[in-house]
Amino acid sequence: MSNDELRDQLPDDLNVAAFSGPYEFPDNSRRRIPGYLYIGIAIACLIFRAFGPTDSALMSKGWVGAAILLGAFGLFSISSGWRMTVDEKHALVLATRAIGFPVGHASAQQVWRGLRSRPTWRVFCYSAEEPPMRRGLVLVDAINGSVVEKLTEANPDFPESAK
Repeated sequence: MSNDELRDQLPDDLNVAAFSGPYEFPDNSRRRIPGYLYIGIAIACLIFRAFGPTDSALMSKGWVGAAILLGAFGLFSISSGWRMTVDEKHALVLATRAIGFPVGHASAQQVWRGLRSRPTWRVFCYSAEEPPMRRGLVLVDAINGSVVEKLTEANPDFPESAK
């Protein structure tokens, strides 16, 4: 092979130019699958400890400890497996309604809040003027679409535009 024939290229599944269609965020309810697996393995550990060979060097209290940890993590995974009903496009619409000014540029980011990792959209908005005079941050609940929190302020990047 000559140097002209050698080319460095991305695999087809990583080539952005060949990608078509909108990106879809994965649903948090997929967390339930490993949660059930953890609980199943925890039950298997308890069964092995209860009915396994008592004279084996492998039989110890570690099986019960592992079952407790796996069970706790499994319960957490199941309880934090929320089904999202609000996608990023709907979150942008809800944030635009809540922010109180016409929105130009905006972006949404999925975040989690609370002990049970409730999915939330963090939407950052700029006003429609050029340059934007105001900006805002809106937290939209991804489960029921309620506005959790909102903050608006004059755009500090363009202080002269706020006059």
